[in-house]
Amino acid sequence: MVKLNELPWLEEANHIFAHQLELDSLAHAQLLSIENGYGAKQLLRNMAQLTLCEKPTLGNPCGLCRACTLVESGNHPDLHLITPDGSQIKVDQIRELCRDLTETSQQGGWRVAVIYHCEKLNKPAANALLKTLEEPGKNTLLLLQTESHGLLMPTITSRCQNIVVKKPSRVQINEWLISQSSEYKGTSWCIPIVGGPLELVESISSGHYDKLLNYRNNWSQSLSAGHLCASFLNVDEQNIVDVLDVLYLVFRQFILQNKFKDALLQTEVVQLAAEVMKMRQRLSLMSNINAPALCQQFILKYRHLVNR
Repeated sequence: MVKLNELPWLEEANHIFAHQLELDSLAHAQLLSIENGYGAKQLLRNMAQLTLCEKPTLGNPCGLCRACTLVESGNHPDLHLITPDGSQIKVDQIRELCRDLTETSQQGGWRVAVIYHCEKLNKPAANALLKTLEEPGKNTLLLLQTESHGLLMPTITSRCQNIVVKKPSRVQINEWLISQSSEYKGTSWCIPIVGGPLELVESISSGHYDKLLNYRNNWSQSLSAGHLCASFLNVDEQNIVDVLDVLYLVFRQFILQNKFKDALLQTEVVQLAAEVMKMRQRLSLMSNINAPALCQQFILKYRHLVNR
């Protein structure tokens, strides 16, 4: 796993947290809006370990004390991690957590709870968490992470201190990728699909990136020719989401590069890109999708626009 000190865009958020912890001015509930692909696990783990650490140094956990050793081995009795059970965080998970947080700290220090993807709290679970957010008890810290701040209940957000985690710029992402490996140069185009630089590295390792790159090349060829290239004839329901995501990025790149000098045509391609995303969102409600026919439909619409 990539370490926090390898992710420079997280330094500011971590510094703010460490400073407030040192001054004993830390709110008992922290809400961080950050995606996994940008280092959510690394940041929250470091915050939890720093809080529990016996000898923190310069705003970072020492990594050597008993508490750090227990955290790093996944066995600290006062650190409680909550992740979604399937598509939701369920009420029984939160009730058990709340019971654990009322017990005396086993190590005589802080009790820390980390709730990943808290936007997936179902309504009973969110309601069960409210009392603990209001009255957490002494030396209790709740770290909530979300990828969709707008999906959270207002009663949750109003009881938390928000930590703004700034995303790195495209330039910063490219610099970071190249610092990891020269082979990553020119790969950041698909960040909107994979969900962040860390997820991009994983997708390259798994071979997923190569598929996305092939889709991009296939779209360029197909849009120019006016018909599906041979490779796209095998597109099916399992990969149509990625295929449409790539098409959207291809259209967006056309627009950003001012490929079309005609203002009306530019606007119509923007509308076609929006249509691609609407179709992508509808896919989960559809069955028996004829993926090649769907792709051909967008090729024909595009060719109709540019050939007028």
